[in-house]
Amino acid sequence: MAVITISRQYGSEGDEIAANVCQVLGYRSFDKQLMAKVATEVGLTEGEVVDFTEDQHKVRGFLDRLWGAKPIVTQTRSWGEDRYGVRMLDVKQIDASASITLVQAVIHAVVKRGNVVIVGRGGQAVLRNEPGVLHVRIEAPLETRIQRVQLREGLTFELAREVVAERDRAAADYLKQFYGVDWSDSLLYHLILNTGRWGIESASRLIVNAVSLLQPTAALN
Repeated sequence: MAVITISRQYGSEGDEIAANVCQVLGYRSFDKQLMAKVATEVGLTEGEVVDFTEDQHKVRGFLDRLWGAKPIVTQTRSWGEDRYGVRMLDVKQIDASASITLVQAVIHAVVKRGNVVIVGRGGQAVLRNEPGVLHVRIEAPLETRIQRVQLREGLTFELAREVVAERDRAAADYLKQFYGVDWSDSLLYHLILNTGRWGIESASRLIVNAVSLLQPTAALN
């Protein structure tokens, strides 16, 4: 009943490795569908589930930080009645901080089920002291990641480099802003894999082997 969190640099093939690990172990991927399924366990309706990840996070500009502007992630709509019985549409805006709280609640509920792989979403921070959770980080040399993104997305080398840099900045900012941790801190992880050295299959096998050796009561301190 283990849980695996995977943090990955953009272009490191972390998503592909996570999918392969799920297939090998028969684990579920922590996605929108799984979040909706367990929402009721934490008192949420499906409409309230907001899957806010570092992939959607944008580094706030100077003026936003100066004025304390809160980025709106999504809206929820529900119909209700006022005291006179008149039906009214209630529209609520959910900002980044509120959405993070929702994601954390669902992550903790999913952990009780076990056999799940959580990619990103601050899983290594949310479950840092949770026993029976394996924390993995997937990295690769910058040049390698740029070339992969260039090939995969049909970009020029310069544009691919900008995309990689921006996505890395957003991921680091997400962890720092919402969890107060350094995204690249090796102490957050049990296992760090360099896919400049390991292919998808080999990296997946290392993770599968590590899960089999994970002590159910072990946690990172």
